[in-house]
Amino acid sequence: MVTNMTNKSFGILIHGAGWVSAQHLAAYSANPNTEIIAISSRSVESAQRRANEAGLKDVATYDDLATALKHPGIDIVSICTPQHLHCQNVITAAQAGKHLVIEKPVANSLEELAQMQDAVNEAGVQTVVSFVLRWNPLFQELKRRIAHGDIGRPYYVEADYLSHNGSWWSGWNDARTVEQGGSAMLVGGCHAVDALRWFAAEGEFEAARPVEVFAVNGGYRKGSTREYNPIDNTWTQNAPPMEYDGLEVALVKFDNGAIGKISVNADCIMPYRFPVRIFGNRGTMFDQRVFCPGTAEQTAWTELSEIQPDSSDVSHHPFQGEIDHFVECLQTDRPSHCNLADAALTHEVVFAANQCYQTGQPCRIGR
Repeated sequence: MVTNMTNKSFGILIHGAGWVSAQHLAAYSANPNTEIIAISSRSVESAQRRANEAGLKDVATYDDLATALKHPGIDIVSICTPQHLHCQNVITAAQAGKHLVIEKPVANSLEELAQMQDAVNEAGVQTVVSFVLRWNPLFQELKRRIAHGDIGRPYYVEADYLSHNGSWWSGWNDARTVEQGGSAMLVGGCHAVDALRWFAAEGEFEAARPVEVFAVNGGYRKGSTREYNPIDNTWTQNAPPMEYDGLEVALVKFDNGAIGKISVNADCIMPYRFPVRIFGNRGTMFDQRVFCPGTAEQTAWTELSEIQPDSSDVSHHPFQGEIDHFVECLQTDRPSHCNLADAALTHEVVFAANQCYQTGQPCRIGR
């Protein structure tokens, strides 16, 4: 039950005018308690173009975050820039006293994660990280049933991020490099890591804490200029190459005893898929199918009708749920279940996997 709800409204600055910013703009526009005041980007022209596309009038535009943050009335900043810019963007906005919606991945290293968390904690601002699949209708229904005890205690969870990322995506030139993208698991597969944590915990708004990771990587696509486009089912022979391995598989042990397996496959020749499998001591969930014989003498799978996470297009993703949730968190003065501190644990799994590739040994997580 929501208590101590206020009717406070919030002024919004969108920083970054790329692909995903359109979804932030749409979500804020649909929330009755937010007003988009300003957009900043690498150029005033790109910021203004995004405002025009969203049909926004009288919105200030800037080509510098520090200047934009001085605009009167800004309470929340959405960080929609490429991932290698997130750390400094978050620190700058936090030091200005602004609440933050941070696109994933939030950081490219453990050091950046620590710097961001220090800045947020010192400023006392609230955060939410865009692991938006937590608001996907199917994910919400599965999580509700887990919390209700339908399948008992989850003891093993699998999640797979299967997406041939490439030049069809406007952010590819940044994301494909080791310096700016890091790895396939960091760029997009972190969604699978977060799903693993989300479904390995029994609480409806709880994610499990990872304690150990072992991972291997491989595949065939690293360095290749031959690229498949799953959007229009075509091939390109001279595409800019991906600098890291496209296949990563990791095992994760959680502090509640559950075990998880992630695969991230940017080499796959197929349309985007995001399958999940959740095994409990009284039942099982396979994507939209649920089998829990203890609830109603069930002898066959129950098929759920909720929308699945079956598209890589950000317009398909539930940003509205995320933004509405965060506004409610600010109105009731409570932290998000998907704040920066929680998201840092998801990222730590990714960085632990990278360490495994160097050492060939399991990596412990925890300070």
